Amino acid sequence: MARIVMKFGGTSVADLDRIRNVAARVKRVVDEGHEVAVVTSAMAGATNQLVAWCQELSPLYDAREYDTVVATGEQVTIGLLAVALQTIGVDARSWTGWQIPIRTDGQHGKARIDAIDGAELIRRMRMGQVPVIAGFQGIGPDNRVTTLGRGGSDTSAVAVAAAVKADRCDIYTDVDGVYTTDPRIVPKARKLPAIAYEEMLELASVGAKVLQTRSVELAMKERVRVQVLSSFTDAPGTLVVDEDEIVEQEIVAGIAYSRDEAKVTVRRVPDRPGVAASVFGPLAEAGINVDMIVQNVSADGTTDMTFTLNKTELPRARLVLDEKRDEIGFAELATDPDVAKISVVGVGMRSHAGVAGTMFRSLAARGINIQVISTSEIKVSVLIDAEYTELAVRALHTAYGLDVA
Repeated sequence: MARIVMKFGGTSVADLDRIRNVAARVKRVVDEGHEVAVVTSAMAGATNQLVAWCQELSPLYDAREYDTVVATGEQVTIGLLAVALQTIGVDARSWTGWQIPIRTDGQHGKARIDAIDGAELIRRMRMGQVPVIAGFQGIGPDNRVTTLGRGGSDTSAVAVAAAVKADRCDIYTDVDGVYTTDPRIVPKARKLPAIAYEEMLELASVGAKVLQTRSVELAMKERVRVQVLSSFTDAPGTLVVDEDEIVEQEIVAGIAYSRDEAKVTVRRVPDRPGVAASVFGPLAEAGINVDMIVQNVSADGTTDMTFTLNKTELPRARLVLDEKRDEIGFAELATDPDVAKISVVGVGMRSHAGVAGTMFRSLAARGINIQVISTSEIKVSVLIDAEYTELAVRALHTAYGLDVA
């Protein structure tokens, strides 16, 4: 007998038939004698609608009230799934984030989990009851509802798995595992039987939408074994585990892309000590995450600073920087939302040279200009024009020998 956390995404619970399907899956695992907790997302499209209503009322909405609104999507789902489970003879009870409680910091809209008390959940599971838990939400220091950011239900599931000392966290979605790249773009993409935490973390952080970045980060920290599976088939999934558990390690595990990027260039900034802090400090204080950063060579005592961020943060970033214009001393603020980030990821890069060179040659051969380059120990990312996204992904997938033979 094992203790398993099962997480179901929005497409898995998109309507009543799919909720019944999820309930049947949960019942099978319960009938095998396992202790089970379930974490769910909102029904597909529900969160988008709730977000759209907030944005329509006010582009610069109060984040605390935004959380109050968008957290309701998961509450609907857990109630419906609990009813569906009870209907087929499974003892189940729904739990919102504050009832457990899932304690978070006060960063509304993208809160981080501080602690979960799993004692009551463990007691209920030992009694044979299935807790059905709202993902994506928690409770902040001021006892207000908080949400964890888009995809936050994955993080909720991993955090619950760690709190109840689960043997595994199974994440069910609309794909049957982790692929070498998006199979909608590259039909020859391969499903990976296993992938290292570090590789999955990098892929998630640069655009792969199978798992949320913070969920992988938490899984790696707490050593939670994660399995990515399909809600609609019984095909084997992909295990996300320690690197040591993977027998055959590829040089490159996958190619990721993100069309959610925007490029910002702060022109003619005074080239003096502390100028970077004057640009990025206020952005950090506003909770705006910056990704790739490039500073040009100084000319006439000034320089240009270019960085990327999520497109949704662009209006706030412009507002913050415009307010600090006199303090920073820049001449112009240029933005470009029509860019994409392409990344090559693999732990094998640590011991193999030439991975970046292959990337640059492949893109050059297809006339794709690189605007910004960023690297880490197991990743190379480039920023390109968004119109070349699919061409770049296909070219790199072939160049690294990832196509199915």
